Amino acid sequence: MKKSMFLILVCIFSAVSYAQVKYETFRSIKLDQSRDLKIQLPRNYTKNEDKTYPVIIVLDGDHLFEPVAGNVDYFSYWEDMPESIVVGIVQRKTREEDCRYDLAEYVPEGKGSEFFEFIGQELLPYINETYRTAQLKIIVGHDYTANFINYFLFKDNPIFQGYINLSPELAPPMGERITNVLTGAQSDLWYYLATATNDAENIKKDLVALDEKLSVLENPNVNYNFDNFEESSHYTLVGRGIPKALEKIFEMYRPISKKTYKEVILPLETSPYEYLIDLYDTTEKLYGFKRQIRINDFIAISTAIEKNKRWEDLEPLGKLAIKEHPETMLGHYYLALGYEQLGEPKKALRSYENGFLLKEVAFLTKDYMLDKVNKIKEDFGY
Repeated sequence: MKKSMFLILVCIFSAVSYAQVKYETFRSIKLDQSRDLKIQLPRNYTKNEDKTYPVIIVLDGDHLFEPVAGNVDYFSYWEDMPESIVVGIVQRKTREEDCRYDLAEYVPEGKGSEFFEFIGQELLPYINETYRTAQLKIIVGHDYTANFINYFLFKDNPIFQGYINLSPELAPPMGERITNVLTGAQSDLWYYLATATNDAENIKKDLVALDEKLSVLENPNVNYNFDNFEESSHYTLVGRGIPKALEKIFEMYRPISKKTYKEVILPLETSPYEYLIDLYDTTEKLYGFKRQIRINDFIAISTAIEKNKRWEDLEPLGKLAIKEHPETMLGHYYLALGYEQLGEPKKALRSYENGFLLKEVAFLTKDYMLDKVNKIKEDFGY
C-alpha cells in the first residue's frame, strides 16, 4: 500500500513539474499599476536552447488560462501543434475597465485604451525579450474580452495572427468592421468564432449573423472557422471551443494522417518527395518557424514512393532524411533501397552498411540492415 501511494505521489509531482507554470507580477507604466501574469513554458524549454516558440496571450487569465494552457500542453505533447508559450493576464477585478470602449466611436477609451497599449507596447515586447519567441502570436478572449481582442485586428500590421473568439459580446459596429478587415487582409490570419445553442440570446444572434457574412469570405489569406455547439451554454462552450480552435489553427502542422495518405498522397501523379518539401515549406511560411520533418511523415512518403514505384524519389528523400535525422538509419536505408531498385547494388551495399552503424528507428533494426547487406552479397557474390 505504501509503495502504491509513493508511486502515485511521484506521478503527481512529475506531472506538476512538466507544467512549468510561472507566476509573475509585471509593473506597467501605461496602466500605472502592476498586473499578475501566469506563464506556462513548454516542457523542454530549458533543454532546447535554440528553439523558438509561438506565444498565446490569454485574457481573463484568472479562469481562462488553465483550460488554454492544458490544451496547449496536451496538443503539443502529441505533436498536433507546436510547443507554445502561454501567457495569462489576470483580470478578475479589472476586466470591465480593461476592455472599456466609448459609446460613440466604439473604440477603446480611458483604461481600455491604456490596456490595449499595455498588451502591444509593454507585455509582448517583454515576453519577446525574456523568452525565445517565434513570429506567430495568438490571442484568446471570452465574451467581453473576446470583443476586445478584435481591436488588434484593425491595426495596419496586426501583432496577432490568430484570434480565438469565445462567445464575444460584440460592440454594435464590430461585426461589420471584422468583415471588412478579413475581406481585405493581406497576410495570413486565423479567425475562430464560437457560440452555443444555450448561449445568451443576444450574443448568439449577433454571432450567427456574423458567421453568415464570414462563411462566404473569399480571401485565401484568412482561415476562418465557426462553431455553434449544441446543448452548451455561454460558459461550457469554452471547454469545447478551445481545442477546436487550436485544431483548426494548426491543421497543417499535424502529422500526415492515414486519410491524407490514402486520399491525397497515394493518388499523386507528381512526386511524393516534392509534396513533402512543399508541405513543410508551406507550414514554415504560415507559422513563421522551421521545424524538423517527422519520422512518421518520412515513412508515409516513402511508403507512397514504394507503392507507386517512383524509385528515383528515394535518393533525394534519403539525403533529406540524413540531414534531418543524421543519427538514425533512415536516410541510408532510403538511399540503399533506391539504389537497389535502380540496379546499382554496390551503392546499395555501401548505404546499407553505413546505416547499420547508426541508431535503430521505426521498423529499421540492425538485424534487418544486416540481412539486406548479406542478401546483396549473396546475390552478387561480393
